[in-house]
Amino acid sequence: MISRIDLRGSALAATAAGGGLDRDLLPRAEFDVEDALEKVRPICEDVKHRGTAALVDYAQRFDGVTLERVRVPAEALTEALEALDPDVRAALEESVRRARIVHRDQRRTDSTVQVVPGGTVTERWVPVERVGLYVPGGRAVYPSSVVMNVVPAQEAGVGSLAVSSPPQKEFGGLPHPTILAACALLGVDEVYAAGGAHAVAMFAYGTEDCAPVQLVTGPGNIYVAAAKRLLKGRIGIDSEAGPTEIAVLADDTADAAHVASDLISQAEHDVVAAAVLVTPSVALAEAVEAELKTQVAATRHHERITEALSGRQSGIVLVDSLEDGLAVVDSYAAEHLEIQTADAAAWAARVRNAGAIFVGPWAPVSLGDYCAGSNHVLPTGGCACHSSGLSVQSFLRGIHVVDYTRDALAEVTHHVVTLAEAEDLPAHGAALKARFDWKVPQSK
Repeated sequence: MISRIDLRGSALAATAAGGGLDRDLLPRAEFDVEDALEKVRPICEDVKHRGTAALVDYAQRFDGVTLERVRVPAEALTEALEALDPDVRAALEESVRRARIVHRDQRRTDSTVQVVPGGTVTERWVPVERVGLYVPGGRAVYPSSVVMNVVPAQEAGVGSLAVSSPPQKEFGGLPHPTILAACALLGVDEVYAAGGAHAVAMFAYGTEDCAPVQLVTGPGNIYVAAAKRLLKGRIGIDSEAGPTEIAVLADDTADAAHVASDLISQAEHDVVAAAVLVTPSVALAEAVEAELKTQVAATRHHERITEALSGRQSGIVLVDSLEDGLAVVDSYAAEHLEIQTADAAAWAARVRNAGAIFVGPWAPVSLGDYCAGSNHVLPTGGCACHSSGLSVQSFLRGIHVVDYTRDALAEVTHHVVTLAEAEDLPAHGAALKARFDWKVPQSK
């Protein structure tokens, strides 16, 4: 069901000798955003020129629904919340409560530094004015993604939030009612029934119904990622999220049943979801393989999970030691990384590249997906080596405010003029000299 990759002996040492592990040796899902770009380009252009009419056409084409309007009416949001199962509501409320605790503490405060007497630089943190939050809808329903997008935006102080999620034929062209209920629970009343690349284009260009936004966040399929790449610059984006992935670094102290169930939990998302175990223990690898066979057969989505675990993006990587395993997971830079080893906290502290790290047997990825308080919108495809997950900072902009007195400017003018001349930009220096009866100091 799941393949093995043996990096024991010289294999790992040889690849690491050049300064890092060859990432091509590791399992990874194919995610060709460049190929999808040309498919989404005409869709985005169509939305730019035809607005709502284009969104209605794409809802018919891609979702099989005929929309009377793209914006979800307020009464539909209210009705969805009223009809929400009480247990689901309680779970969402607890998810929101914990997310607020974590994200509220992330808000940055303005800071002022006195560079010289009379000269200060203040860094102000200002929220983005309007954001579009994308919530996917396909094989699964993701009200948790509403929470993960909306909470940090609200805690950042964003004044205008709009959510978009694909229309569902079985719900009369509205997004899934649980998604609508989550929006209502969070006080979001601007919701659109639009999915895929055309939803991103709606946010970027605006339509008769939807004002344009400055930033688009949220996970989606390859076409959503391609639209984000295409429109980046016109809008800010959080990331080009690809298929979900989990890596587990484990030794022989790990419980094979726990490891297998965690791999399965992420494989459940999609047939291209990635599940990777990195271990120096052959005994654990064999036990996990046996557990996978038993557990997958009992799952509701066993066909999807089997395909994901059998794909090139999943595998068990054998290494000589946990030290080598750490090198592997750092090179892999997983969206979700579990550490199930002896002294797991110490190993976790040494990890450099991961979207989120889950320490020990009692912090599975599923906890982070819903109720840890952390955010589950995380970098995928190895991007965790240079990018972060969604947070309050994603919705803030740092602005430097420079405030100098006449004397403070006069004191540094000769340095500015010198550097301006060195760069052959004399007008830069002249802009300072114009403020003073200034002459170039004569060298002694």
